[in-house]
Amino acid sequence: MIQAVLLIAFGGPTAPDEIRPFLQNVARGRAIPPARLEEVAHHYERMPGGRSPLNELTVRQARALAETLAADGSALPVFVGMRNWHPYLHETLAEMAGQGARRALGLILSPLRTEASWERYMRDVAEARARTPAAPEVVFAPAWFEHPRFVAAAADRCRRALDEVPTGERAATPLVFTAHSVPVPMAEASPYAADFAAAAGAVAAALGHGRWSLAYQSRSGSPRDRWLEPDVNDVLKALGRQGARHVVVVPLGFVCDHVEVLYDLDVEARATAAAAGLALHRAAAVNDHPDFIAALADLVRSHVAGDPDAAGASRAGAPSSTTQSTPGPAPSPSASFPRPPETRVSEGASGPPGPRSPSTGDAGPSRRRGRR
Repeated sequence: MIQAVLLIAFGGPTAPDEIRPFLQNVARGRAIPPARLEEVAHHYERMPGGRSPLNELTVRQARALAETLAADGSALPVFVGMRNWHPYLHETLAEMAGQGARRALGLILSPLRTEASWERYMRDVAEARARTPAAPEVVFAPAWFEHPRFVAAAADRCRRALDEVPTGERAATPLVFTAHSVPVPMAEASPYAADFAAAAGAVAAALGHGRWSLAYQSRSGSPRDRWLEPDVNDVLKALGRQGARHVVVVPLGFVCDHVEVLYDLDVEARATAAAAGLALHRAAAVNDHPDFIAALADLVRSHVAGDPDAAGASRAGAPSSTTQSTPGPAPSPSASFPRPPETRVSEGASGPPGPRSPSTGDAGPSRRRGRR
């Protein structure tokens, strides 16, 4: 029986003095030049308050989800666990165990599936459970990139950006949907590009807008490696050469307006657009849009309704066609875990992450940094 919901996200620094420790953590195990880490740190320092908004936005999503579930009589506590910063997954699992949760539904806050944005989170949860005494079992909701309420939320964000364009020019204004670039071999081994195309097509159809294209952003790694293209900056330059006057950029592959949106699009891509003679209108990510929260709530309700354990049946923990489960670890030795910040939302009351590390090679404008 599902006793809690776990929102799973990348994590980000919440204060200026956390920026560099966070980046060291993201880059763990990689030989990242100090100059590269400093470059990324400066992007965070340009954000309001010198922090990433990702954690705050994820907590807002959790609070809104808990409120929505409570409103229709299906109340469950909603927790937040992060891969790369507090509250770490193991901290949150310890909190959940302390509250008596034994089985939870995990919602991965990445709409598109690839190893970096889906399987890696599942492994991270499994590793966190293995180090957490009495950690709850975590089963995962299925992919939701075409859920009608997610599509509706993204379409509404896009519509609001289109409203900034003069009325007579809206129909001809190109929409450019973006997602985090990933290495081509990783993409070829996953449905990532197909998920992206399907989600973008659904949003464009909901808008009734015929002029749209796909682009990738925020790539990292060596320029010698093949990553998904075209880069959003190249698309903007091409649109400028074609005579476009306005463009709406839609960060569809991200559920929060974090640094890769606020810097890579709002600063770098906007400068590219201006140089190409384009006025860039950036759609907000879904964040805590009511339709997106409704989509998450629907995933929870659908899982609870179809959960064998909810009907009293036994479950061995093997993956099914609609959910996947982390294997139950043997109890680990007692350990002391830091108490996470107050992110549990229970009183009835946002990219595929990119690669783990910042750029690992030579300097150059085409190599972005994995960050949030």
